[in-house]
Amino acid sequence: MTDNTASITLPVGVEQIRQLLPHRYPFLLVDRVIEIVPEQSVVTLKNVTINEPFFNGHFPGHPVMPGVLLVEAMAQSAGLLTQISARMKGGSASALFYLAKVDNARFNAPVVPGDQLRMEVRLKRLLRSMGLFEARTLVDGKEVASCELMCAARSEK
Repeated sequence: MTDNTASITLPVGVEQIRQLLPHRYPFLLVDRVIEIVPEQSVVTLKNVTINEPFFNGHFPGHPVMPGVLLVEAMAQSAGLLTQISARMKGGSASALFYLAKVDNARFNAPVVPGDQLRMEVRLKRLLRSMGLFEARTLVDGKEVASCELMCAARSEK
C-alpha cells in the first residue's frame, strides 16, 4: 500500500479509500467520505446499484440489500474514521481494526437499487486496542439501519 494519503482532503474518493482499507470488490462497501471530525465522527456514502452481486440471490424479483452488509458498510466507515484520523494527525496507517461485536442492530426499512446510503459513525470511546462506535445509515434522510459496533485492533504477526 503506497502512502500518498498523508494529506487528506474531502471528499475522499474510492481510489483513496482503497489505500485506506483492505477491502476489494465485491466487498468494498463505501464509495466516498464526505465529512470527518478526526477521532470523533465520519460521514460516508455508498451508491447501491442493481449490479451489486448479492442482488442475484437476495431476492430474485425483489432485490433487497442484506442487513449484514449494511452493518459491514457501517463497520468499514468506522475503519475509515480510524485510518483517516491517524493520517490527519501526521501518522501512517493505524492498526487494522476487526469487527468484534455488534449490538442493538435495527433495520427499519429495506435498501433497494437506486438508494444512496449515508452512513454516520461516531466514536463513543477508544480503550487500548478497542473502539466502540455508534452507527446509523440513512436513505433520503430516513434512518434505515443502526447499531453499535465494537472493533478490535489486531497486530499482524
